[in-house]
This record gives sequence, structure tokens and C-alpha cells, in this order.
Amino acid sequence: MSRIRPATLHDLTALLRLEQSCFDGDRISRRSFRYLLTRANALTLIVDPDPSEESAPGYLMLLFHSGTSLGRIYSIAVSATARGRGLGRQLVAAAEAAALARDCGWLRLEVRIDNDASIALFRGCGYRQFGRYLDYYEDHAEALRFEKPLLPAQVPARVEKPYYRQTLEFTCGPAALLMAMQALDPTLQVSRRDEIHIWRESTSIFMTSGIGGCGPYGLALAAARRGFRVEIFVNARSDHFIDSVRSAEKKGVMRLVEADFEQQIREQHLPLHETPLSLAELQQALYEGAVPVVLISSYRIYREKFPHWVTVTGCDDRFIYINDPYIDEAQETTTITDRCHMPILFSDFERMARYGRRALRAALLLRPLAQS
Repeated sequence: MSRIRPATLHDLTALLRLEQSCFDGDRISRRSFRYLLTRANALTLIVDPDPSEESAPGYLMLLFHSGTSLGRIYSIAVSATARGRGLGRQLVAAAEAAALARDCGWLRLEVRIDNDASIALFRGCGYRQFGRYLDYYEDHAEALRFEKPLLPAQVPARVEKPYYRQTLEFTCGPAALLMAMQALDPTLQVSRRDEIHIWRESTSIFMTSGIGGCGPYGLALAAARRGFRVEIFVNARSDHFIDSVRSAEKKGVMRLVEADFEQQIREQHLPLHETPLSLAELQQALYEGAVPVVLISSYRIYREKFPHWVTVTGCDDRFIYINDPYIDEAQETTTITDRCHMPILFSDFERMARYGRRALRAALLLRPLAQS
């Protein structure tokens, strides 16, 4: 069996030569390799090169995501002269062991639709196809999406929900709400127009130094207007994001907006619980067919402190799964695969599902209107 070890900057030239020999397009550049080897939340495994060879026999690159239990196989390559020796399977096995050592419960990846060898490799290693991307590669080829659980088989309460990516920095709430509504009504067509409309209806006007985000009251009213039953869970009745602004004038406007939202909630008799949604209640709601939309602090995932809404897509006996509508354009290695049905350990989710100095906890439970 070949020796597989973590790559270092000393392997950069060998990795580049292997990359260039294996791929005609979508190659990882020298700059990207350097970043992924040194500063990214990544691990590159390399098959020890023969001292007489200029390139490595093979490598596999893993990406990890802060705050989640999800890893991604970003790239794998085996040289033409080394194929047929089982190096691909050895690299995948080493990657799975490394991912488990970092408490990852799942691995995911994308493969070109015409890459029969890689598709056969990952199917043979127990990966299942769960979706595809159109126009994914430089030459517009499609990509198939694969995943594999690394822990004993889990039974999610619900499978993946439709995914909608927020198009503006401040529209995570509307995007999460759109995903929840479409999960309950698959015939619902959603668009950026809907995203902006919901934001206009539910915005708190101001947030930190920029445009206002959306609080639980505004989002709940937007869902109710669109024909969904909604329950609201908050551990604070008012002033949800008031600490995020300094201006007394802005604080006053935010209080007026929130007071108006609360009056509308009373008039429409929407269930408003002055307690946070517990993990047990969230799990029970999922099993009953509800879709939770939950406020989290983005710090544990993005290392930036801002309130962020996500859609809960399922749970099992170890993980909560979420769809995160935010994809950072600056992170070229991040795709929708990383943001769909993300597994998060219960303990991590409990710490994540609160925001700010007052540890605001807020969640909505959506159900179809006709459901009793």
C-alpha cells in the first residue's frame, strides 16, 4: 500500500505538475494551492512521490466548514502512470479517516457528468448521488453531487428541502422563509422578486451600520399573508436587534416598527410563545411535518457577528440539518453543496442558535394552513 500523508508547501511543485497532467480545465492554480495548503480550513493528502519523479502519483483535497460536521472532497487526481493500483480508493479511505478525526459526519463532492472513472470510484466507495448542477464547469459541463455518511446510518426526520440562495447580504430571512414555504408547497414558484417583497414587508429598517435585516415578527407576518400557519418562539418580546445600532433615532424607529408588527400579530391571533424553541420541540415539529426557520449567530460558521436566518431541513439522533442561504462570493471553493442540508451537532446548534449580548433566541414553525 502506498504511503499517504498530509501535503506541505514542499509538495507544491509536484502537486501542480500532477494537476496539469490530469486536467485540461478547471485546474487549481499555484496561488490557490498555496492558500489551500497554508491558510484555508483544508487538508491535502498526497501519495508520497518517488524521488525520481517530478510529480506525485496522486492527491486528494478535503475542505472543512467551521461550525458544521460536513466535509467536502474538493479535488482528487491520480497520474496516468499510477492508475490501476487502487490509489483512488486508498486516497478516499484516508480522506474519510481524516474527516472522522475532525468530527465530520458526512463527506460530499461534485464529479463531472462524463467522468466515468471517478463516478465508478465514488459509487464503489459507498457514495450516493443526490443531485446535479447544470453548467458547473468552465466548459459548461454538468456536475453530479455525491455524499456519504461516515457515522452509523442516520435516519433524518425529513430529507433535503428546496434551496434558495440569498441575493443580497441582508436577505437571509426572506431566503430562509422562501425555502420553508416551498418545502411545504412544492408547487410554489419563488424568485428574487419574492425575496425582495418579503424583505420590504418584514425588515427592521436598521441593522448595525447598514440596511435592516428581518426579525421574527416581520417574517412571521409575511408567512401568514402567504397562507401558512406560523408559530413564533422568542425569549424576548421586543427590541430584538436594538443592540446592533447606536443611534437613538434609529433605535426609536426600530421600536416603532416592532411595536406595529407585534400589534398585527395580536390582531391576527398568531401563536406567540415567550420561550425559546427547545431542541426536543424542534425535533417533534419536524416529525409532524413542520419546517422550522431559526435565527443563529453567524460567528460559529463565518467568524463574523451578525444575525442570520437558516431553514432546518431535518434531524436524526446526532445532528440538526440546515439549509444556509448565504454563499460567500469571495470563497471560490464554496458551492451550494456546502450549504444544503448541513449537519450540525446538537451541542453546536444549541450554542449557535442565539444572537447578541442578550442571547436572543428566535424561531418560526411553518405549516400549511389546512393542517390541523
